Amino acid sequence: MYTLVYSINDEKEPSTIYVNLTNACTNSCIFCLRTQKDDVCGREMWHDDKYTLDDIIEQFNNYKNCAKEVVFCGYGEPFLKKDMMKSFCEYLRKNYPQIKIRVNTNGHANAVYKMNVADEFKGLIDSVSISLNSDNKKQYNEICKPSIDNAFEEMKKFAAACKNAGMEVNMSVVTDFDDIHKINVGECEKIAHSLGAKFRNREFIKNGY
Repeated sequence: MYTLVYSINDEKEPSTIYVNLTNACTNSCIFCLRTQKDDVCGREMWHDDKYTLDDIIEQFNNYKNCAKEVVFCGYGEPFLKKDMMKSFCEYLRKNYPQIKIRVNTNGHANAVYKMNVADEFKGLIDSVSISLNSDNKKQYNEICKPSIDNAFEEMKKFAAACKNAGMEVNMSVVTDFDDIHKINVGECEKIAHSLGAKFRNREFIKNGY
């Protein structure tokens, strides 16, 4: 069975658990580790999306007694499996209300679905981590190679929508992934704060986890 639920450390009882919903993505970021390796901590990340909610729950059960946070993050954009993610969030809220829920996202969900997805997840998601990656559209397009129009602006709008839905919003950039693209970290931080978000500068992990 391919990896749907995993941890990224060797702790016997890891507190943070990750859910790998899909390999589809509206970005093709030049620093994305999935172009360089197929696994996270030895766990195969590629799969064909042919699974059920019960499959996720079965793998989650390996961690249910130690999990304090569930993070939707894998080799794709979690919101592209919106309905499945919502179903598992509802399962967690019903059965493990103490567990915090976070989504790592590129922020394109509202543009993809042509609706306010953030409102649909109000009360289900505690926080989102949104990939800002640049302070301007031109560089963002060079780095992230989005497949949707106006991706940079749509990502910022989604951050505001999540904030309005009561979620904690974090926005991040990845730095030092090559010698060509220099990220203006200061300007990125200003953008994040202007949207009511916290900011994180994530140093590139060359070999991943």
